[in-house]
Amino acid sequence: QLQASGGGLVQAGGSLRLSCVASRSLIGIKAMRWYRQAPGKEREFVASILPNGSVKYADSVRDRFTISRDRAKETVNLQVNSLEPRDTAVYYCNIETVYTLHWGQGTQVTVSS
Repeated sequence: QLQASGGGLVQAGGSLRLSCVASRSLIGIKAMRWYRQAPGKEREFVASILPNGSVKYADSVRDRFTISRDRAKETVNLQVNSLEPRDTAVYYCNIETVYTLHWGQGTQVTVSS
């Protein structure tokens, strides 16, 4: 139900804009989040945004990544700047509602040095 896009191969220092779109309107959204999973590592939290606009970031991405939400389009975006090779991972979005937790299929971000 969530479609993530925007990943790709970029050089260190580059930028990408990841997007996650819900295929249908979701009722009772509590939070929208991005996670990432690097090869051989566990999935880790990247950023979150609440309906009131409150945002949180992992220490490793603060000041480089920006999460935003388009309420009308049920979309959550992640602007990723100043990319580093350690940011290479599959990026997943999720949307938590009062009923359940929806996950997207992931989009690959690869950063070359």
